[in-house]
Amino acid sequence: MQGNNPNVHGWRLSRRQALKRGIAGTAGLLMAGGLPLPAVAAARQLKTKPGAKAKAVIQIWLWGGASHLDTFDPKPEAGNDYCGPFNNPAATNIDGIRICELLPLLAKQADKYSIIRSLTHGVNAHETAAYLVQTGRPPGGRNVYPCIGAVVSLFKGYDAGYTGLIPPYIVLTRLQGRFSESGFLGQRYKPFATGGDPAKIPFAVEGVVAPGISRERQQSRRALLGELNTLQRALAGTPAMTALAKAEEEAYDLILGEGAKVFDMAQESDDVRERYGRNTFGQSCLMARRLVERGVPYVTINYEGWDTHKQHFQAMRRKLPELDKGLASLIQDLSDRGLLGSTIIWCCGEFGRTPKIQWEPPWNGGRGHYGKVFSALVAGGGFKGGCVVGASDARGEEVKDRPVYPVDLLASMYELLGIDLDAALPHPQGLAARVIPEKSDGVQSGGLLKEIMSA
Repeated sequence: MQGNNPNVHGWRLSRRQALKRGIAGTAGLLMAGGLPLPAVAAARQLKTKPGAKAKAVIQIWLWGGASHLDTFDPKPEAGNDYCGPFNNPAATNIDGIRICELLPLLAKQADKYSIIRSLTHGVNAHETAAYLVQTGRPPGGRNVYPCIGAVVSLFKGYDAGYTGLIPPYIVLTRLQGRFSESGFLGQRYKPFATGGDPAKIPFAVEGVVAPGISRERQQSRRALLGELNTLQRALAGTPAMTALAKAEEEAYDLILGEGAKVFDMAQESDDVRERYGRNTFGQSCLMARRLVERGVPYVTINYEGWDTHKQHFQAMRRKLPELDKGLASLIQDLSDRGLLGSTIIWCCGEFGRTPKIQWEPPWNGGRGHYGKVFSALVAGGGFKGGCVVGASDARGEEVKDRPVYPVDLLASMYELLGIDLDAALPHPQGLAARVIPEKSDGVQSGGLLKEIMSA
């Protein structure tokens, strides 16, 4: 923070600070959020194309890197050293498409999603691979680029007329810490990480729900604060106090009013909550559905536990049923509510895992990092269902057909969202930066995923 005078242009609060201080949801007080005012003015000129199919994105990040062989690209014919105990893939409701046997609910919905089996970048380090998959650019150089969530927040958030009290870019439940999600766009486009656990009642969203403090006590605190706020009464009507009063009103609406209801999981029936799974991931999927229903354009679910160097199959017997129940329920629920057509779901991690199993101690059936080839699931928002893009070889070790690079997947989502791939991103130093890198930047690309994008 630069100084403490709200009349100074440099004064600003991060979204997290604003929530903690009770003045969340106000674009005026957040001001530039890390970008100089001219850059913000330029950002406000950015518009999405009319007629875009997608309005929102739910990103399910398999944090740590999930095995492609044990999720969406099974290889039972490769033998025990590759498939391990998962040697009986589930046939889906689309002929010829099989997925892991521990994903039976997703197997019944293959008509609603497509699988990319040829994602590749060749990077085996968490930080660099996470950055590459979510920005489309290799790390290094003078710029730290924003991830897709921040770019969508730029084009569909406050600068594009978004008026919701809930920030336009939400992370459930904590940040990865791998890189700065907003990159050079700055604080204004950082995600709001909820903290807490949506599987618990109440869902203790940071800065919104105070654990152990009832609604009545919060209301009493607000009344006491109003009585003690002599400065605001003395300066009533001044621009600074008017803005502060508006911010306070919006903040309390988020904490105590209509805005808070989206985070109140008790509003969902027990049947619905059970269907998603009474665990952090399942309830995060339900929370994501509630957020996109309220118009939030980008939600990330950071789903931990996929970095399975040791005892991989024991971990998968826990993780895969959770993934199956939560993701299948999310897809079906969005479809039933008429929201799947306008909501992109993409599910993958930063890389896959080594196809050959490390049976020897200390790994005891582990899988390492593997960026040569891995898989992703995409659904909704203009992506077709019932398709497979690309292929890995017989052992899942190399791309066999139609390599798909991170930039191809991101560009395809931007296209469905109506975001111009050639649009310039506002850079604080005025440097040239585009939504998608140019060919001259040397980024590998196989082109848009037109085979699974609705015309």
